[in-house]
Amino acid sequence: MKSAVLVFPGSNCDRDMAVALETVTGKKPHMVWHGDSALPDGLDIIAIPGGFSYGDYLRSGAMASRANIIDAVVQAARKGIKVLGICNGFQILTEIGLLPGALMRNENIEFICKDAVLTVDGAGSAFTSGYKAGETISIPVAHHDGNYFADDESLDRLETNGQVAFRYAENINGSARNIAGVFNAEGNVLGMMPHPERAIDSKHGRTDGLRLFQSLLG
Repeated sequence: MKSAVLVFPGSNCDRDMAVALETVTGKKPHMVWHGDSALPDGLDIIAIPGGFSYGDYLRSGAMASRANIIDAVVQAARKGIKVLGICNGFQILTEIGLLPGALMRNENIEFICKDAVLTVDGAGSAFTSGYKAGETISIPVAHHDGNYFADDESLDRLETNGQVAFRYAENINGSARNIAGVFNAEGNVLGMMPHPERAIDSKHGRTDGLRLFQSLLG
């Protein structure tokens, strides 16, 4: 499997993402700078990591949505290439319109950094085939703007179409309907606020994130 990790000024999880992808695939991912205008040929997965792209100026993900590389990412997603956005990556995916909704300030206006219990809502996808529907897993979170918002019509559509990937067992940030991650309608784009790349090794104290990356091999 050939993968790429986008890198922005302010990214702080790009190396974690690269380690997770190499651990599972046995191949180092291409590290693609935000100023590039093209992606490597033959990619199977594009990962947009967490962090604070461009310092989160204006709002999280807003400036990154204007980066040179974004047009190539949108085109790749429309061709069916898998795109995974974690934390700031999720924020960027909503900013560029590959995922519905928006990520707002946490309800308590505080940065949240802890393990979160998630329920797997969308098992069986290209990203979640390693999980069982309804299974609970523990994945770290670290965000200030993780409060997922969409209007009721959009939320109903996400639920009807099976586009909710993960929900918080305890709503830690005020997200609508406890949503922690969503798919696009085609199922090849996933955005989630929790960090599965930080839960792939028993030395980290948890391994529930590993199966997400293993699912990508299927």
